[in-house]
Amino acid sequence: MSNDIEAKALACAAEQSRPDAAGQPWRVLGVLSALMGFASISTDLYLPAMPEMARALHADTGLIELTVSGFLIGFSLGQLFWGPISDRYGRCRPVAIGLVLFVIGSAGCAFAGSAEAMIGWRIVQAVGACAGVVLGRAMVRDLYDGARTAQMLSTLMTVMAIAPLLGPLLGGQILTLAGWRAIFLVLVALGLAALAAVLMLPETLPPEQRSHEPLARAFLGYGALLRQRRLLGYAGAGGFFYGGIYAYIAGTPFAYIGYHHVPPTLYGALFGVGILGIMATNLLNARLVPRFGSDRLLRFGAGLAAGAGALLAIAARSDLGGLWGLVLPLFLFISATGFIVANSIAGAMAGEPQRAGTVSALAGALHYGSGILGSALAGSFADGTAWPLGWVVGLMGLGSFACTLLIPSRPSHEEAICEAAR
Repeated sequence: MSNDIEAKALACAAEQSRPDAAGQPWRVLGVLSALMGFASISTDLYLPAMPEMARALHADTGLIELTVSGFLIGFSLGQLFWGPISDRYGRCRPVAIGLVLFVIGSAGCAFAGSAEAMIGWRIVQAVGACAGVVLGRAMVRDLYDGARTAQMLSTLMTVMAIAPLLGPLLGGQILTLAGWRAIFLVLVALGLAALAAVLMLPETLPPEQRSHEPLARAFLGYGALLRQRRLLGYAGAGGFFYGGIYAYIAGTPFAYIGYHHVPPTLYGALFGVGILGIMATNLLNARLVPRFGSDRLLRFGAGLAAGAGALLAIAARSDLGGLWGLVLPLFLFISATGFIVANSIAGAMAGEPQRAGTVSALAGALHYGSGILGSALAGSFADGTAWPLGWVVGLMGLGSFACTLLIPSRPSHEEAICEAAR
């Protein structure tokens, strides 16, 4: 036991001796923001085109919504592949390979002739896109320690929120000018640009800090991580929340455009209001983490999501408030992102600094796995009204808050060891 404590203390001391990340070039942080935004831009850009895609591909609403679920399947499972590989071989090369896959998948979507083909290419696109997202988070953990990880994740998420803010607006314009297939060609161009930027990045995980265990053993290590109550609390809080987020992404085009007859261009503006809420709460979280701690802010955000989800379910069932009865609770729910996502990821990675890529991948897989469930439920129960969207988001908000109860309210054992090492 004493040897284990001593090893952890030495690990903490080594973390403290790492060079200050403030010395890293700002271009590195800018590229990390772009990489972490690939999940959003890959879906948000084509949201306004979903009804038009359904008509062009002769598919029903539920099948087109499954293009979101297909993306999440590839995105969730792909992270489990990239995490251990990056812990062993470094971050930059896996990201570059992932971006090549993203470009290939985006091109396939652009020329898909059926909804089924579109779903398949979306899976390929997602396996590539998730490399940048999961390893971008791990790279932040490589560069920053402790509460600074949550602060920097919040700051980078504020910057990357520009992607979903502009995505539906830009997607609506591309749809009007060039049709829905052009949207995926734009994603091809963005993937190539990101690949060029990644090839110029410095490696954030030096060879001496990489894992040397066989990949097979690293993959089996996911089972051990899943037995940690603390990690399940953090990952589950973010996971249920992502279920609500992707129910929102899959369901609002039809609830707003189809049910409430909102023009596609105005849909982008309504979507963008929620992104402004995300940006505001991410900035607020970055400022409040040193004062209140990331765990307390995570619980607050999950409580906000649960309350907003309950209000949305009531409004969607009764049609109370019409369009604004959906928009206002969804704004509150989406705004909780700033308190939930960064804090849940930072909390999960804090206990395993030597396996940041693996833990980031597992947390991300659970997040987006719940996103699969949320978007699939919204699509499977689609009935032309806002009710499926309302009850799915409400259920996911309650699940997120329930998971925060698994997180210990006192500092973790590892944090206490680090304090002793100081």
